[in-house]
Amino acid sequence: MKRVLLTGMSGTGKSSVIRQLAALGYKAVDTDDGWCEPLPDGRQRWREDAVAAILDAQDADFLFVAGCEENQVRFHPRFDVIILLSAPAGTLAERLAARTGNPYGKAPGDMARVLADLSAVEPRLRRAASHEIRTTIPLADVVAQVLHLAGAPRVTAPDPAPALRRPSWGSRRAG
Repeated sequence: MKRVLLTGMSGTGKSSVIRQLAALGYKAVDTDDGWCEPLPDGRQRWREDAVAAILDAQDADFLFVAGCEENQVRFHPRFDVIILLSAPAGTLAERLAARTGNPYGKAPGDMARVLADLSAVEPRLRRAASHEIRTTIPLADVVAQVLHLAGAPRVTAPDPAPALRRPSWGSRRAG
């Protein structure tokens, strides 16, 4: 199984990318969804037993894991590919203000922490990463780049409503 870590600051699109990968049928884990435990300072860390178990599994050709916690560095050697997702500070601020599925970025002080992490943490992530993708491009393009860098086949999501699809001009029959 090829293991791929998608990491980056809050608001870079890790959760959006991981949801798209899951929709395409890939094994995809967002560590914000039950894979972390809170710390006294308000941050969180990966639940190391749970992350180790998912990395130990051999039940898929590819495993994509998205997250950015301080203790992830302990797992870096277990990943075949580490991809840093990045975006400018202004883009991060806009995304954090607009997102609805995660409250981080809304409380007073969150944006200051994100900006501090952008200057202190992102350079360390960049050094650990094998690749970097700027997520100011369309989500579909980010996902395509992730799949390419991981060496995964590009698949398309199943059509949710094939009966509603109109035939193309070339397939119409004269009647």
